Amino acid sequence: MTESFTIRRPDDWHLHLRDGSMLNAVLPETTRDFGRAIIMPNLVPPVVTGAQAVQYRDRILAALPEGADFKPLMTLYLTEDSDPADMRAAFESGLISAVKLYPAGATTNSASGVANFDKVRPCLEMMAETGLPLCVHGEVTDAEIDIFDREAVFIDRVLDPIRKATPGLRVVMEHITTKDGVDYVGSQDDMGATITTHHLIINRNHILVGGIKPHYYCLPVAKRESHRLALRAAATSGNGKYFLGTDSAPHTDANKLSACGCAGCFTATNTMPLLAHVFEEDNALNQLEKFASLNGPAFYRMAPNEATLTLTKGDVNSFPTHIETPDGPVTVFDPGFPVHWHASAS
Repeated sequence: MTESFTIRRPDDWHLHLRDGSMLNAVLPETTRDFGRAIIMPNLVPPVVTGAQAVQYRDRILAALPEGADFKPLMTLYLTEDSDPADMRAAFESGLISAVKLYPAGATTNSASGVANFDKVRPCLEMMAETGLPLCVHGEVTDAEIDIFDREAVFIDRVLDPIRKATPGLRVVMEHITTKDGVDYVGSQDDMGATITTHHLIINRNHILVGGIKPHYYCLPVAKRESHRLALRAAATSGNGKYFLGTDSAPHTDANKLSACGCAGCFTATNTMPLLAHVFEEDNALNQLEKFASLNGPAFYRMAPNEATLTLTKGDVNSFPTHIETPDGPVTVFDPGFPVHWHASAS
């Protein structure tokens, strides 16, 4: 049995840090294990321009714990009024690494997202020309579409037409949750997909059976067990199209435990031990480095981190139940089973 192994320091290719006091409270949970992260731009107001991305990046850098070796990879929020020239300049200067597409109303702080995709055609064509990746939240928001079907419908109605109309557009389908997503990404060129930690562990029964579990509620919502198993197979395969994006999303308990609770799981604290547990269960520890440390940089045309992370199996890892913030406690994702893996910089 493998008791300890070392991998290149991982990256998180989908991360929410929020802003202000929440940013300061949760950032150390990511910088402990991760070298870089794609930072989501869905603040209020959203990060739409290059100038706003500079300001947000500077606030993140100012909040870094002393001695932290971490690089935020900034993104811009795609709106129907986005300026393709500003996007191009931000990308070519090295300021941003991607642009994020939220269908309007799909998830937290997505009201400024896209409803009419014809209006963002100039931006998409510029991105195809320059190689600037488009990260998509892959769900339709039509009221008549069942929430468990929204990813599959998005592929058919939105994503596939966009890709056919924009040859060469490099796309990351974020936090895929279905076999449909796995299969579509696997069949396409110039495409990758992020998979979250929590979607490898929970299915929809975990949210609903035996009482509602608000801290398991996320968007896209967890699906059937067959879809979870398809995600596990993709993540542990070593296939370069699939890589880690935690979608770690801090919400205070007051905002989670309410009549209209916020969507999101906070996994920054314990993702790497949880992944070691998952990959060990699937006899795929030898593929964890690809998923967490190598496939993402390859898609984004970056070198892997030089630093390393060591994962060691031992006594049960007692994760903190909460992260205290000035706004209130944020609950750390609880997988519901004991985890014996520990992560440490090496």
